[in-house]
Amino acid sequence: MYPFLRIVIAVTVITLLAIFGCRNNSSKTSETLSEEEIASYQKTGSHLATSTQKVLASNLINAIENGGPVNALAFCNIEALPLTDSMAVELETHIKRVSDQPRNPQNQANKDELAYIKKTKNQLREGQEVQPSIQAKNGSVTGYYPIITNQLCMQCHGSEGSQIDQTTLTKIKELYTEDKATGYSVGELRGIWVVEMEKDVITDPE
Repeated sequence: MYPFLRIVIAVTVITLLAIFGCRNNSSKTSETLSEEEIASYQKTGSHLATSTQKVLASNLINAIENGGPVNALAFCNIEALPLTDSMAVELETHIKRVSDQPRNPQNQANKDELAYIKKTKNQLREGQEVQPSIQAKNGSVTGYYPIITNQLCMQCHGSEGSQIDQTTLTKIKELYTEDKATGYSVGELRGIWVVEMEKDVITDPE
């Protein structure tokens, strides 16, 4: 079963790359940014988000292979936030994952992030292609990048009693007393990556 998980993770990363790559169609949220600037910031942000996603995915695979979903929950509970923070330091940026239905309250989306999440969920319901968003504010540029659920996610974020087994569900309730992150289906918006970049500092990642 576990080799299949590697395939699912690989598909997830490829999907993220495809979504992040749609930079020419991203929404222009500030008149201070040209279309060329938006494309450049989006390329930089997608590189940062994808790099962090790959590290988390690799660690998640190892956790599942060494102990199943329960072990993955323990990993996320202890390591996910510190690992994201360490990647932000390594990549010299500020990056985080947030959601309107967080498992950990520290991942609760703020007002601006919730607005993007709501818009993106509506696009998914209508069968539209979801797009990242680039916003310029207070001397910085912020990129929002959607995180879409796949089959692997259902082990910890699917329906209780069917997709999430009882052992895993018990562990979720033990580790996350305020959990709001179950009841998802494949292809839904689980949350977003938020990447903050300094304005006028654009890299060109390969």
